[in-house]
This record gives sequence, C-alpha cells and structure tokens, in this order.
Amino acid sequence: MFIGIPKEVKNHEYRVGLIPTAVHELVLAGHQVVVEKNCGVGVGFSDADYQAQGATVVDQAKDVFAQADMIVKVKEPQPTEYRLLRAGQTLFTYLHLAPDPQQTQALVESGATCIAYETITADRPGFLPLLAPMSEVAGRMSIQAAAMCLEKSHAGRGLLLGGVPGTMPAKVVILGAGIVGTNAAIIARGMGARVIVFDKSAAALHAIEQRFGSSVITLFASPALVHEQILQADVVIGGVLVRGAQAPKLVTAAMVKDMLPGSVLVDVSIDQGGCFATSHPTSHANPTFVVDDVVHYCVTNMPGAVARTSTISLNNATLPYILRLANQGVREALLADQHFLNGLNVFQGKITSAEVAEALGYDYAEPERLLGT
Repeated sequence: MFIGIPKEVKNHEYRVGLIPTAVHELVLAGHQVVVEKNCGVGVGFSDADYQAQGATVVDQAKDVFAQADMIVKVKEPQPTEYRLLRAGQTLFTYLHLAPDPQQTQALVESGATCIAYETITADRPGFLPLLAPMSEVAGRMSIQAAAMCLEKSHAGRGLLLGGVPGTMPAKVVILGAGIVGTNAAIIARGMGARVIVFDKSAAALHAIEQRFGSSVITLFASPALVHEQILQADVVIGGVLVRGAQAPKLVTAAMVKDMLPGSVLVDVSIDQGGCFATSHPTSHANPTFVVDDVVHYCVTNMPGAVARTSTISLNNATLPYILRLANQGVREALLADQHFLNGLNVFQGKITSAEVAEALGYDYAEPERLLGT
C-alpha cells in the first residue's frame, strides 16, 4: 500500500501522523510511504530522518494526496484538504463528525473511506484505544491551562491553584471520571488543589477512590449536586464523552452566569461540541474568551501544544492499526474486527456511524452490508 503523511494545517498543530520509526516498520512490511516536506519539524523530525527510514519526501500536500492509497493524519481534514480527497482513498485520523456538518458533507462528497480514531472500540467496556492517549494528555493539560487562566492577567480570580500556607487552595470540579477526568485529578491533586470528581458510573467513582483515597472527593452526578458544586468552584473541567455523538450539555448558560467571577471552565469535550452551553471552539492562538465574567478555555487540539509527547504517544497506539489496514487491506481489516469496524464513519458517500447520522440528519448505512457487497 502507498501511505501518505501530509503536514498538519490546523492552527498551531505540530503533531504528525507517523514518526520515522513507524515509517520504518511500514517499509519493512513492504509498503511505500510519502511524506510532505517539513511534516515532522514541529516535533523534532527532519526530512532526512524520514528519508533515512525509506520515505519519499514531496514538496506539497497535493502530491501526498495524489499518490497515497491511505492518508494518515492527526486532526480532521481542514477545508483546504477536502478537495484533495478522492473516491477509493482511505483517510485515517481523528474526525469528530457529530458537531461538524461542513466536514461531514465534504467527506461524504469525496467518496473516500473515512475511519475515525476516536470511535474505534476495544474489548474493555467504554475504552477507546486511539482516543485514550490524547485523553491522557488533554486531561493533564487541562489543569495546566486552568492554573494559567486563574491568573488575574488572564481575567481569572487571581488564585494560585494550590495556594500557599495560610491561604485556601482552589476548588476544582471535574465532570467525568474517565481518562480525561482521572488525569486531570492526578495533576490537580499534585498541585495541591481541592478536587471533586463527578460521574454517573459507580464503578468509575470507585476507581477514583481506590486510586486517590480521601484526597479526591467523588460524587454521583445528579443535576442538583453538580449545580451546587459548580457555583462554588474556581475551576470546572469538562471531560464527558459519548462515543461518536455530541457531548451532553451539563452546564447551562444560567449556571455559568451564577458562577464565581473569574472562575474558569476548561472544556476538554469541545471536539465533540462541548459540555458547557456557553462553549465554542477556540485555538492555541486565541485560547480563551469570557462569558459572564467566567473564563472559557475551549481549544480543540489541546495536545498539539505538547506535540512531541502527543505524537509519540499517539503513534504507539495507531501504528498496529495502520499496519493491519496496509497488510490486510481496508475491507478485510475492518470486517475481521468489529471493534475496528466501529471506527468507520464514512464509506462511499454514506454515513456508517449511527451517532453521526442521528446528530446530523443523515440516513445510516450499516457498515457490514456496505463492506460485504
């Protein structure tokens, strides 16, 4: 198979779909890899590093898309990339289609086979193996971002997250006890904050209690209790996820209006539409905005700020799947594994994710039937 790696073009996105050592494994398996010039410079990999592992370097993204059978990226294709996709080509990347009708329509019209990292499942219930690495990064980064936003120069309350002797540390409320929430709790507790984690899963709350003991408070996510605690919070981290679907709005505009002036919302769910009613996507260039004196941090590619760590972690997870697609062929690899097949979102102009179809008003096409014909 001919595999292509374009340079990411999203705002302040420095990650890359494949690192040189991953290219080496694909070349050893008999595949060809073409990369766009300077695609890896943001994470410290030169064109010479890729060439040394057997990749061909081309000057422009259009050359990558023209040659490749499969495009491997990190973030969803941007408008400048839509027209480069073609029927019969495979796109393997994060997509987050449910809150993005423009991208969804473009992918449908392209005729490409589009597989989303974030909807591939695993035997472990609720675990999303290709979303997990970036959820770990984003969860930890969410507390770093919150600590910055609490500073008065960023419109925050003027609090040090962990306080100092004789002062009260900040109160951090985390919505969701999954991978994002757990990693946010690790950093928040480590910095000395008071931490409360909400979830509706008793098992998830027990896992938090077993890991942190009494240093992190766990609460069942009843609407009334969430409301009560958010109004007292200095920081709220939104880390809820419904696979493939838009995130539920757990914090209303009225609740935001009643929050403490200078408090901070960090919406890690923003890729799936956000879990705060007042959220809208932001970028690393302009990461925050203020609504009713509450600072909102809603960057859609948070892990891109720590691009080298994120790229290597993501490649560790994606490479086995890329090898399966290349070695077995796309149809065969997907049909052989229901969990992998769950990653298929668009195929030959049809939506093969029930959640995306429901969110955006498309007819749902069963992927097994499409691939089996």
